[in-house]
Amino acid sequence: MAQSAKPNGKIWNSFYGPNMGYVEEQYDLYKEDPSLVDPTLKTMFDTHGAPEWMGHKGSGDVVSEGISSADVRKITSAMKYMDAIRRHGHLKADIYAVGGWHEETDLLNQDKYGITDEDLKNIPASWLWDKAPANIETGYDVVQTLLKIYTGKVSFEYDHVNSNEEREWLLNRIESEELNLNLNAEEKKQLLHRLIEVEGFEQFLQKTFVGQKRFSIEGLESMVPVLDRIVKSANDDKIEHIMMGMAHRGRLSVLAYVLGKPLDKIFSEFHHAPDKELMPSEGSMGINYGWTGDVKYHFGATRIVENDDASTRVHLAHNPSHLEFVNPVVAGKTRAVQDDRSEKGYPKQDLSKATSVLIHGDAAFIGEGIVPETLNLSNLKGYRVGGTLHIIANNLVGFTTDRRDSRSTRYTSDLAKGYEIPIIRVNADDPIACMKAIQLAYDYNQTFKKDCVIDLVGYRRYGHNEMDEPRSTQPALYREIDQHPTVTEIFGSQLKEEGLLTDEEIQAMKDNHQKELQTIYDSMKENPLAGISELNMPDYLANSIDDYETAVPLEDLKKLNADLLKRPDDFNGFKRLNRVFKRRENILEEGQKADWGEGEALAFASIVKDGTPIRITGQDSERGTFAHRHLVLYDTETGEKYCPMHGLDDANASFDIYNSPLSETAVLGFEYGYSIQSPETLVIWEAQFGDFANVAQVIFDQFISSARAKWGDKSNMVILLPHGYEGQGPEHSSARLERYLQMAGENNWIVANVTSSAQFFHLLRRQAQMRGSEEARPLVVMSPKSLLRNERVASPAEEFTNGKFMPLRNQPNLKVSKKNAKRLLLGSGKIMVDIEEAIENSEDKFDWLRAMRVEQLYPFPQDQLKKEIEQLPNLEEIVWVQEEPKNMGSWRYVLEYLRELTKDGVKIRYVGRPERAATSVGEPNVHKVIQEKVVNEAINPAKGGNNSEGN
Repeated sequence: MAQSAKPNGKIWNSFYGPNMGYVEEQYDLYKEDPSLVDPTLKTMFDTHGAPEWMGHKGSGDVVSEGISSADVRKITSAMKYMDAIRRHGHLKADIYAVGGWHEETDLLNQDKYGITDEDLKNIPASWLWDKAPANIETGYDVVQTLLKIYTGKVSFEYDHVNSNEEREWLLNRIESEELNLNLNAEEKKQLLHRLIEVEGFEQFLQKTFVGQKRFSIEGLESMVPVLDRIVKSANDDKIEHIMMGMAHRGRLSVLAYVLGKPLDKIFSEFHHAPDKELMPSEGSMGINYGWTGDVKYHFGATRIVENDDASTRVHLAHNPSHLEFVNPVVAGKTRAVQDDRSEKGYPKQDLSKATSVLIHGDAAFIGEGIVPETLNLSNLKGYRVGGTLHIIANNLVGFTTDRRDSRSTRYTSDLAKGYEIPIIRVNADDPIACMKAIQLAYDYNQTFKKDCVIDLVGYRRYGHNEMDEPRSTQPALYREIDQHPTVTEIFGSQLKEEGLLTDEEIQAMKDNHQKELQTIYDSMKENPLAGISELNMPDYLANSIDDYETAVPLEDLKKLNADLLKRPDDFNGFKRLNRVFKRRENILEEGQKADWGEGEALAFASIVKDGTPIRITGQDSERGTFAHRHLVLYDTETGEKYCPMHGLDDANASFDIYNSPLSETAVLGFEYGYSIQSPETLVIWEAQFGDFANVAQVIFDQFISSARAKWGDKSNMVILLPHGYEGQGPEHSSARLERYLQMAGENNWIVANVTSSAQFFHLLRRQAQMRGSEEARPLVVMSPKSLLRNERVASPAEEFTNGKFMPLRNQPNLKVSKKNAKRLLLGSGKIMVDIEEAIENSEDKFDWLRAMRVEQLYPFPQDQLKKEIEQLPNLEEIVWVQEEPKNMGSWRYVLEYLRELTKDGVKIRYVGRPERAATSVGEPNVHKVIQEKVVNEAINPAKGGNNSEGN
């Protein structure tokens, strides 16, 4: 085969005799490892390659003319083999500290490509690799180098990334010197010291708090220096916030050594120590963030990292045992930091303000549906945060389940391929390789503002929670783990071989750290109050929320309404919608009424006028599922969008609205996280139909309803859940009102079921005014469907310009006769509108009936209702009516309140559907008959029936 030669100028002319032999010797060392030669010679070799007298075949550009077809085939085969190494090298990579598992494959078998070592040695490197380092001369050198890069302790998968720019960037970084972090002696010692701290901390917990759960990081200790590297890089880049989320595995070590949580605080959370109940020393963080508290490995923390030029706030979010559900919460918090909401229009996003880091378990990453839901948000306009660094804490087993039983893919990280996310897999027993991996991932993340995955492959030294016995379910794996040295032993031995430390110095580092831990533990105080009392809800949550003034002057409302109807001069509106907006022009004039959509729009407009930003998302929320909102309009000619809220002259804050992807859990979690991080914003999530929120039950249970009590996280978000029985079947009738009432306690949220546009207006404005206050809490609204355009829920202007939200409201169009009233009819929501219509159409007199709507179910308006009952001297019965089945809805919730309020001799009775398994029937005609029966029974003077409840 033809050879090539590259003249390297006159640089070598000054070398002769013995000097030439020295240069040859140094060049051979350079080929082995460039760092072994003098920096001056290294620069010369980098620039000019081999000395010309050595006669090496390799990197020249001049090629003789005669190349045979066989030569071409060999070059082509060599290139195919190189491509296979790049694409499939991960199959043979040395990424497993224990439990090594490699798929049998011939993809990396050189013979498969019909090429020999001798063939490769006869091919100049430049023919195969135009960016080959100067010490790479032949095709054989190229192949050996690529095998070292792609089958070592770090492996890469990025062929699934469709962007040529990104793939080129990754290839160049992976195959260049930039990937090799040349840590100096001091940096290596510091790295070992960090690993000793983490390992020693876990061992101290194990021996001091015997039998206590801690979800040890042992086997994945390198996670801590990996996070250290992220924090340092972000701080160097002047990133203001790092938002982190992680499950239990390794959380205590991360809290201690990355977040700086005081060790005595962590020790104090291990209740029932062998010799004393523990109190942290003065100055440590408080015992609990909320008043009920939580287990120690659920808490988060915050740390400020500073250098001369920048301050970075590192925040680890609180997380319950539903491991991956914190993912969208962290994303929402990150977006909230990045958004500037101070001006009208959409917020202005600055991706450099914050970055996010998520640490996943290997079984959970592939197994939990919330993971792909959150990954799908990563490049959507309304949810994009500029990329997240994902670290999979891969311990090869999920609780007691082997990987072969927990996934259908080769790797746990394969899920990320569908979202074109690069994957870097690294052996957790090689801390320097881990540093290389995370630096590459961080740089990619910051360069392209996209997600990147680090699969940190280690093991779990103990059972799932230190009390489990893993040898009964993974005997072979744990035989290997029992004999496997720890990462500090492995890395310590490496530093000894390099002559950087001695055995005695390493042991001294370990002993000194144990002494520090023991000193902290010994200095802690005994807690004389341990276990005696339980903390209660703070007094401020018992404060009244009925005192907020929410009325808006008529002139202000008219100006806002006029602005909402403005359009850009060249905007081509949809004609049918133009008719809708035309009707709204005089909606606030005398004799006119504003329907639900207009009342909502006026609420939103007046809130941003007051300087409160609004963010609203949900499936089809821009238009509204039931076509009532239309806050994003489309030009019929160009398709361009226009939001009427952005045309308000008097807006003093942003208005943010997006159609969400077809997801409930991730989107709701995102909005909750946003609301936590930005308490001054009114964040609204809207379900397409109310019971679709069932899919997001974990977010309601573990975050929205209880996070303040457990962790002190305060949210003011609004959840709109369309609810009401219209004969459209089980999934389109009930928002499962009973579930939110069952979770109600300690004034954790507000649950409302309102029946007029003005009531909704005041309710939203009250919620906005509570922002940032101690009384702030989420609001759950059973919002209407068919009532959206029902004239009975439309309100005249005076109801917006006067008064405020009424938790208990008189039944409209029913003459009040308190003296003659024998029945007090109570109900909530659409059923009361149906009853209003039935009474109006009836020829009967209802002077024996007093009816009221409970518009706010929680907190229940007990005092107001008590006053009403006291004004009914001839009351014989209280009837609760609802359209939901008896075992659903609010009946069983309100019953206890009614029993407390009822006087002797007054009966309590339920009217509604009997107990059912499904929320409703599926046949519209059957629904109509049943609904009429319920309504008639509620307003029929005869008592009868079998639905009585005693006092």
